[in-house]
Amino acid sequence: MTRFALTVVRHGETRLNKEKILQGQGIDEPLSETGFKQAAAAGMFLNNVKFTHIFSSDLMRTKQTVHGILEKSKFCKDMTVKYDSRLRERKYGVAEGSPLSELRAMAKAAGQECPVFTPPGGETLDQVKMRGKDFFEFLCQLILKEAGQNEQFSQEAPSDCLESSLAEIFPLGKNCASTFNSDSGAPGLVASVLVVSHGAYMRSLLDYFLTDLKCSFPVTLSRSELTSVSPNTGMSVFIINCEKGEVKPTTQCVCVNLQGHLTGVTKIH
Repeated sequence: MTRFALTVVRHGETRLNKEKILQGQGIDEPLSETGFKQAAAAGMFLNNVKFTHIFSSDLMRTKQTVHGILEKSKFCKDMTVKYDSRLRERKYGVAEGSPLSELRAMAKAAGQECPVFTPPGGETLDQVKMRGKDFFEFLCQLILKEAGQNEQFSQEAPSDCLESSLAEIFPLGKNCASTFNSDSGAPGLVASVLVVSHGAYMRSLLDYFLTDLKCSFPVTLSRSELTSVSPNTGMSVFIINCEKGEVKPTTQCVCVNLQGHLTGVTKIH
């Protein structure tokens, strides 16, 4: 069995986030002053984590966030970030650049509700989920390939160091699992992956983990908490177990939309 950690972080706030304007893929807005502060706060929170792989959406707000995180890292400052269009926000078509209230009005006129409603030119929820599934399966195959081919992998990133660097920073509580590793007989982590993405995309990824992969989540979390949009720079952490030839990996959620690092940072939207 090959076991790795996946930390997914939403980008920091933009001016349009604050004004509740839909950005999607077509509006490439930079971070606001608050957004840069949030990215720095996330970086300080994660600065002891020994990430082995870093991926980001190729839009400006995620690029600036991932660099803000890495600037604070003790171990990952010089790591190469791999930008992947599969991590982009949901495409909202004609609604991009419009207030969220207009999207809701369009949905109501069509007899539907957000986020199920798809505006003209936009992506359906299933299409966004398929992008998430495609990226996740690629990631699992990448980790399996590296773990199988590189016998020195564990020496470059000792599993006990990877595990402890995550376990020490994610506190136990309402949004966290009762224990980081519930199976004392489980193999050590071979990799620790950081992904920086977007709110609607992350919600679709969570839905894929929950409904398709039957991910085990902290029992204290309600369904509404699992389906809510992450706050800016909110973090969700998963432990992934996969084997070559397996149809579906098993997944365990450590925490969802964690935001304790934002204490003292201007209220986010």
